Amino acid sequence: MEENTLLINDTASLIMLSIALYFDLRYQRIPNKLCLITLLLGLIINITLSSLVGLGQALSGIALALVILLPAYAFRLLGAGDVKLMIAIGALSGPLIIGWSIAYAIIFGAFTSVLIATKAVGWRGLKTMISRYIDCLYLGTYFKPEKGDAGGVNVPYAPALMLGWMLATYINHDTYDLMWTIEVVLEEIGTRFSLI
Repeated sequence: MEENTLLINDTASLIMLSIALYFDLRYQRIPNKLCLITLLLGLIINITLSSLVGLGQALSGIALALVILLPAYAFRLLGAGDVKLMIAIGALSGPLIIGWSIAYAIIFGAFTSVLIATKAVGWRGLKTMISRYIDCLYLGTYFKPEKGDAGGVNVPYAPALMLGWMLATYINHDTYDLMWTIEVVLEEIGTRFSLI
């Protein structure tokens, strides 16, 4: 991917994910308009800057996000807003970044979900959840979470999605090359600022 396209796509993705993060943390929903604007932005930017190759990148990012996340939505592991957001980010970032973003988001999600749920119900709620899961495993049956159980808290998943995208973008070699180029330009104009 060309550096200009990469810079524009990464900047647009960061802005849209930040807006989604705000809405998800504040209202526990991600607006459909935001997802639609992000999707259209991804298609327009990629087609304008990279023509058919850009269209292929955008469509394959969309398709990969759909294939990975629709089963998660079907099993109620993710909300519809989270799925639509990552499909739209797939249009901006392409298949490589979106695939790794989702993989890292799963890892981050384990931590962010526990932290957010613990903040909502306290340590006692976390202890209740762990005790309930142990009972479920020991007795071989599922017990629904009761009031005050961290397992019963609806947690926003946008923090994990954003952290996953940020890590996938940062360790991508194209992004690293772009950051190196920006750093060289900043040094030439006399600014001491390091991105790497």
